[in-house]
Amino acid sequence: MNSTYKVRIWSIKPRKNQKGKVTSYGVRWSVDGGAFYESFKVRTQAEGRHADLLSAQRRGEPFDIETGLPRSLVLPRGADMSWYEFACKYVDVKWPNAAATYRRTIAEALTVATPAMLKAGVAKPDDKAIRSVLCKWAFNPKKRRQEDKPADVVNVLRWIERNSLPLDSAMKPDNARALLNAVVTRLDGKPGARTVARQRRMILNNALNFAVERELIDVNPVKPLKWTAPKPSRAIDRRRVANPVQARTLLRAVRKVRRSGPGLYACYAAMYFAALRPEEAVNLRASNLTLPEPTWNGKAGVWENGWGDICIEGAAPHAGKAWTDTGKARDARGLKHRERGEVRHVPCPPELTRILREHLTTYGSDADGRLFRGVRGGEVPLITWNRVWQAARAAALTEEVAATPLAKRPYDLRHAAVSTWLNGGVPATLVAEWAGHSVEVLLEVYAKCLDGQDQLAMRQVQQALGHRDPSGER
Repeated sequence: MNSTYKVRIWSIKPRKNQKGKVTSYGVRWSVDGGAFYESFKVRTQAEGRHADLLSAQRRGEPFDIETGLPRSLVLPRGADMSWYEFACKYVDVKWPNAAATYRRTIAEALTVATPAMLKAGVAKPDDKAIRSVLCKWAFNPKKRRQEDKPADVVNVLRWIERNSLPLDSAMKPDNARALLNAVVTRLDGKPGARTVARQRRMILNNALNFAVERELIDVNPVKPLKWTAPKPSRAIDRRRVANPVQARTLLRAVRKVRRSGPGLYACYAAMYFAALRPEEAVNLRASNLTLPEPTWNGKAGVWENGWGDICIEGAAPHAGKAWTDTGKARDARGLKHRERGEVRHVPCPPELTRILREHLTTYGSDADGRLFRGVRGGEVPLITWNRVWQAARAAALTEEVAATPLAKRPYDLRHAAVSTWLNGGVPATLVAEWAGHSVEVLLEVYAKCLDGQDQLAMRQVQQALGHRDPSGER
């Protein structure tokens, strides 16, 4: 390694757009006069990289002139590096700019791959313990660097370090095939779900491509291996899709679930009437809503609500505290399939306008403008979100219906909403825009009829064939 001790590291510099909003944080340093720069979306990520560089400089480590990195961060050749060490390095490189949910996905993919690169015939810890330690500790940089690890975790990590094969062992055909099989099959040996298998295979390929890029190995040994993905089945099971009567019955049941149900009723309602994703619904702020004032209908003697607008500008998917930079269970992200900062507008039907107004009157919003909170404040816990729905479902449905897939998950409210729009005659292009999908995905996944729609279609066929219905009409 052509290295030097002539290193200069500057302070972190925020970058702002024309409106003065910070868009990124830059880490800049020079090695023997050569300039290096890395940009991060989150300040804590930039601080982590900045701290690594400063620590290496203070330890007196030489910096590589070509890569700009200290010796501890420069990867050696594959014969001198174990698979486990490489996997940890790969995680460290991907971690700063990856979403919290993707960090966890990378860890899960490498967790199932790594046992294929451990020495065979060696007395080892329990397989389940190995997987648990790999995912929760080894492939989570924050946890791996924690000094006060439990003794049993330390013992398993030491065993993995001692018994990991060299990285270049992946070049052997049998080992390459074992790696691929590990990520595309379940623990019981059966084929994995299509989306999971494809994603894990992609991560394995990316990791090995990274090894090639860093000249640790000459070629990616897994890339040329043939693999047939499980038969695709993206279409939603129509048995999951609730019709309007069923959906409203379930929503009313949510309102009766103590203690969290009343405060989350409007959140589930937003998923059904506006087709929001769960991570979008729980992240709604008062500033996202444009709700017209009710008007008095003197003829009918009632107050009427009009159409409003919901501007969705962010999401808060649940990732777990161990995977986020903030230490919170939910990760603040932009909208799915859109550039950060983009928004999506969804019409708010009068019924939802009324529900949201009632929620704001009863519960208001917190200091951040958030509409929905946990019982003790803060973001809605995932366990609460699922518990409320299961309790409502058990209360609203008969035992026989509850045993079916009907509205099994809160996400099925979104499926019902999109199906309702399509069956109501809303053009697919507009439905796709409201739902935040491409038209192709919409027609492939969501074009499902509502429960009971078959009967209407069959009556239409009968009429087309000239048969009369009981009323005598054709």
